[in-house]
Amino acid sequence: MNQPLRILYFARLREALGTASEEIALPDGVGDVDGLMAWLAARGGVWQAEFSGSRPIRAAVNQALVQGTARIQGGDEVAFFPPVTGG
Repeated sequence: MNQPLRILYFARLREALGTASEEIALPDGVGDVDGLMAWLAARGGVWQAEFSGSRPIRAAVNQALVQGTARIQGGDEVAFFPPVTGG
């Protein structure tokens, strides 16, 4: 049996989505961060608003910052958060 994918949501994402984390089975056909974001956007509503690409989101896989093409697999931890700005 495949291990679940753990997804963490931070800052505005946690607030908008109403959850800090979830565990899911890796969806069929999803093999990278961009694919996971598209799958999340397909949930519709606020999920589409946050993950459709109209608002900036950074991602980390197993606590390492990654690009959207980063591969993911069951058992990974994927974190999504808005870019941090400072001044």
